[in-house]
Amino acid sequence: MASAGMEPQASGTRRNFAPWADANARPLLRIEDVSRRFGPIVAVDTLSLDIYEREFFALLGPSGCGKTTLLRMLAGFEAPDEGRILLGGEDIAPVPPHRRPVNMMFQSYALFPHLSVEGNIAFGLRQENLSKEEIAARVAEILTLVKLDGFGPRRPDQLSGGQRQRVALARSLVKRPRVLLLDEPLAALDKKLRAETQFELMELQRKLGTTFIVVTHDQEEAMILAHRIGVMDHGRLVQVAPPAEIYERPNSRWVADFIGDVNLLEGRMSDAGVIENTPAGRLRVADAAGAKFGDTVSVALRPEKIHLAPAASAGAPDNNATGTVWDIGYLGDMSIYKVKLDSGFVMKAAVANVARGTNPPVSLGDKVSLTWARESGVVLTK
Repeated sequence: MASAGMEPQASGTRRNFAPWADANARPLLRIEDVSRRFGPIVAVDTLSLDIYEREFFALLGPSGCGKTTLLRMLAGFEAPDEGRILLGGEDIAPVPPHRRPVNMMFQSYALFPHLSVEGNIAFGLRQENLSKEEIAARVAEILTLVKLDGFGPRRPDQLSGGQRQRVALARSLVKRPRVLLLDEPLAALDKKLRAETQFELMELQRKLGTTFIVVTHDQEEAMILAHRIGVMDHGRLVQVAPPAEIYERPNSRWVADFIGDVNLLEGRMSDAGVIENTPAGRLRVADAAGAKFGDTVSVALRPEKIHLAPAASAGAPDNNATGTVWDIGYLGDMSIYKVKLDSGFVMKAAVANVARGTNPPVSLGDKVSLTWARESGVVLTK
């Protein structure tokens, strides 16, 4: 498959991949002010987005946010009411789905039960009237790539869920699209298999150099798979950034609350990076994010940034709160502590279970103190 496009990349290339940061880089896919309505419902609302060649991009959001509608417009199954979709600089609106250099893998896999694995994969190639030799070579190549050598003669009902997922992926890739669209591709897999398949999907995308666009509501999946994530809400993109930036520097209360666990502490901005009147007392932050004196702001604080310890007799005046352990969630690698502060506000703190054993450092009902560094809190003004 390397012959279809880009040379295989070194694994370190993924970490350094950032064409959106290059002012001279031209996007492969440009979505310009696209809207789609269904009667009074606005599914996609004046959305613009650039996606680059070889990028693994994730559209993430709650159900009904418009991410699947956007994917279907890219595939050609829906037409935008307004705006343009450009692929390689050309408007693809008049191009029917089967003529676009785009392919889509559906959540249901949609395999033909009466065809073999080879027959399912070869179906689209036969519609293009390729020679039998070319079809056989491409099918054999893609079967090797998705690790299904020897499975060609089997029928879909003779495969596991993970194997059917690979057949659907192979069928989508065998036509060598410039862009592969994936609609919740791992949703039908159990948790362990889904985790394994995520890394296989990343490796496959890296080898092929194909642009992948995945739709998911699974935050962890998007964080693992994607170079960048577009977080959607009510048909709009509310933040587009690499996973670490979205998690560590969300641009709004909504994004902070949607991505992972977070404590949102509201207060009033004072001078010199000090926030007063929060449920956790007075807070000091390293970056006030442009907030002015007197502004009402929220400080987003991730549970793993908080140090939990038995309550001391005296603590620092800033970024220090005391309370009572209200609940404990044991997750294996870590435990989540819900601590009811003296103010009545409940905060979450995550503690890594680094020591072997079942005795937690603190128990239900214990008095504890929570502390964190100034750099840990993110000030949000919207």
